[in-house]
Order: sequence, then C-alpha cells, then structure tokens
Amino acid sequence: MGDRTTALRELTTELRTHGDIDDAFLAKSFTDRLVIVDVRGDSGVPSDVADRLVAHDLRGADEVYGDDEHGSFAGTVGDATRHHFVDMQTRGAHQSYVVD
Repeated sequence: MGDRTTALRELTTELRTHGDIDDAFLAKSFTDRLVIVDVRGDSGVPSDVADRLVAHDLRGADEVYGDDEHGSFAGTVGDATRHHFVDMQTRGAHQSYVVD
C-alpha cells in the first residue's frame, strides 16, 4: 500500500470521529481515487472538515468533473448527505478493468 493510500486512510479514520460525519472511506472511479464523506443531515460539509480535505489535496467531484466550482454533493444515504472528493495527487493514475 502506497504512502498516499495510507495517508488518505488515516484521514478517513480521523474524519469518522467528527461529530457531524456518519462515515468516510476510500473508493475508486474509473480513473481516480475518491474520498467519500457522509455528513449527518443536509447542512453540507462542515468547514473544518472541508479545510482538512483541501489540505490533503482533495477537491469536490463536481468541481473537478462538472460545472460547480465548489460542489461535492452526490446524493443522500439514509439521513445523511454523501459527498465525493477527488484525490488530485493521483488523478487519472488508476485503471479500471472491463471483463469481456
């Protein structure tokens, strides 16, 4: 496991202890590593959490892929809102495999 993966796993572990966070974990899109954060309620990502994500070079997926310059909202999960953040340090470096 690379240093970057270890650092992001440590970050998600720390985020899960935050009172406003239901869950935080790593995931992968077709070419990018993502940090997924489930925030209790619908008040958005707390500013201290957002600052930690930016400090780790993570950006909202909508900001990276779409038109929303600060967006990370991906939908709801139970009573939480899910937010996706792209790892900018390894963006485009991952491969997804298609089985024929």
